[in-house]
Amino acid sequence: MILRFTKMHGLGNDFVVLDGIRQSLALTPAQLRFLADRRFGIGCDQILLVERPTRPDADFRYRIFNADGGEVEQCGNGARCFVRFVVDSGLCTAREIVVETQRGLIRPRLEADGNVTVDMGIPRFAPAEIPFVADADTVLHTLAVGEQALAISVVSMGNPHAVQCVDSVDTEPVEVLGPLIEAHPRFPQRVNAGFMQCVDRHSIRLRVYERGAGETLACGTGACAAVVAGVRRGLLDSPVRVTTRGGDLRIAWDGPGHPVLMSGPATTVFTGEISLDH
Repeated sequence: MILRFTKMHGLGNDFVVLDGIRQSLALTPAQLRFLADRRFGIGCDQILLVERPTRPDADFRYRIFNADGGEVEQCGNGARCFVRFVVDSGLCTAREIVVETQRGLIRPRLEADGNVTVDMGIPRFAPAEIPFVADADTVLHTLAVGEQALAISVVSMGNPHAVQCVDSVDTEPVEVLGPLIEAHPRFPQRVNAGFMQCVDRHSIRLRVYERGAGETLACGTGACAAVVAGVRRGLLDSPVRVTTRGGDLRIAWDGPGHPVLMSGPATTVFTGEISLDH
């Protein structure tokens, strides 16, 4: 089986994008892991699948698979790459589209300057919607990780996030704490672990250990979750510049009941074909 693909990235968070409209795709978890493998396959953090929508109010369906082969609900950097892909590949001429995801509709828009703005929807905080094992929605929860008691904020941006404030993202042991938080038993579907350093009321630095992918250079939904958590805690004011290891995103949120708007770049690296004899 010869598979056509496009390699893209959003601030270094990289993707293999597959056109499931003009080619028939039914990939196994083993094949997805092969595509994501940086030594034997193409290499990526996530695989993005473009499909026809299953509902009449959407233009496309957007599916996301982590490097471990598991399907997840949402990916913000991927959403920006999604709209650039469908426009550049001729699947769509509109610069703003409605995209169906596992957790509802998102609305990415290709701007005149080449950046992409995505309406990421309204964040959710109820523990059952994360999901997170807790008695009630509070701004801060205590999470026991080893011998530490971490103060976290839990947010769903269509996928689950646990955000904590740290003194410095440079010295924080993300590679140690990230896997422990991701697989913590209070998160029955695992979680993305965010480490946020507040620089001022409109600027943060962020590292994210992503569920099923490990630490990435940037995480769009993680940036949204961090800003939402910071605003809820009274530490930030919208809009906020989020500096990741891969570059900067702009996140705006007007508070509970309002959607989160994310703006940033989406870059095509190359296109190609690969044999899937696996």
